[in-house]
Amino acid sequence: MSAERTITVLGATGSIGSSTSDLLKREPGRYRVEAVTAAKNATALAKLARELDARVAAVADPDSYAELKDALGGTGITATAGADAVVEAAERPADWVMAAISGAAGLRPTLAAVARGAMVALANKECLVCAGTLFMRRASASGATVLPADSEHNAVFQALGANRKADLHRIILTASGGPFRTWSADQIRNATVEQALKHPNWAMGQKVTIDSATMMNKGLELIEAHHLFALPSIQIDVLVHPQSIVHGLVEFRDGSMIAQLSSPDMRVPIAHCLAWPDRIEGAAQRLDLAKVATLTFEAPDPEKFPALRVARAAMDAGGGATTIMNAANEVAVAAFLSKRLGFGAIVPLVEETLLAAQRRGVNHEPENVDDALSIDHISRSLAEELVPQFAAKAS
Repeated sequence: MSAERTITVLGATGSIGSSTSDLLKREPGRYRVEAVTAAKNATALAKLARELDARVAAVADPDSYAELKDALGGTGITATAGADAVVEAAERPADWVMAAISGAAGLRPTLAAVARGAMVALANKECLVCAGTLFMRRASASGATVLPADSEHNAVFQALGANRKADLHRIILTASGGPFRTWSADQIRNATVEQALKHPNWAMGQKVTIDSATMMNKGLELIEAHHLFALPSIQIDVLVHPQSIVHGLVEFRDGSMIAQLSSPDMRVPIAHCLAWPDRIEGAAQRLDLAKVATLTFEAPDPEKFPALRVARAAMDAGGGATTIMNAANEVAVAAFLSKRLGFGAIVPLVEETLLAAQRRGVNHEPENVDDALSIDHISRSLAEELVPQFAAKAS
């Protein structure tokens, strides 16, 4: 890159946002930060805004405005608050936007960045799971560049390179297997919150860590890959790879396979997106294959990890099925984290919500953002109604 690149970070105080900020601090003069946003942690957001010399800091929670404004007093950084303020931050004239707001809350601001034709590094799976067809259609219409920031999709993006799509046989996303890879199905069903949060390889937020434990995270990534690479379900596979060194593979029709390898550090895919189509110096530990010595792969166990089956079925069903699935999963994970629901009930609750939503007649393809959020809202309500029923079954 010859010119300074302007940056906005949506979800700046989360794990992805923190990794992005670390990389930005290592490249002074190469990037200028336009805006940073957070859900409600005004103190952390203000600190980050000062460190990055951002022009604007927006907190989604209106009640956190006074705290944010006070913390930024005298800095010249504009403080704003509310859901609309986050969308406005995404609409500001930054060349590159990190979309790292967790959950369906990230849909509207990320689409706002896409609508103005920005380069968007997508770390929010839910944008594509909730409204993938709409999202990619908007990106195409505006000329936006969507860069995969998830490690697996970024790996596939790198491995594809300049090869022709016509020569592609399949892509393979890898999964660590989470903390319960070697557990029995009965043990997994009775896992505690504390056990599920002990991921063997990655340091992530609570929600995505639980998704990794159920392997719903990989189910969401199947759907994400379907939209990012415009591939049918049959051309997207999953392999369990406990070492988390190979992040994704591409197999071509002549039998050749290309893989992307790196240490399990999110700063690798983020750095790739941050400098794309160039590269910058990496911050992650260099990979020493001699020390790693062994890389192993295995097929995911469908009995222990039914989330993959549920996600693939929702993707194949089309309509609003993946939107419903995602909403129900967010409710189920929150209920598990608050100890209102057993671990083994997370996926069954998601399946039952899909059936309930179908009976309610809300399983249709979202036509716009409001439609997607309406399906999401109804599905959350249905899932919440089911929580006591599934909690009772476990007791």
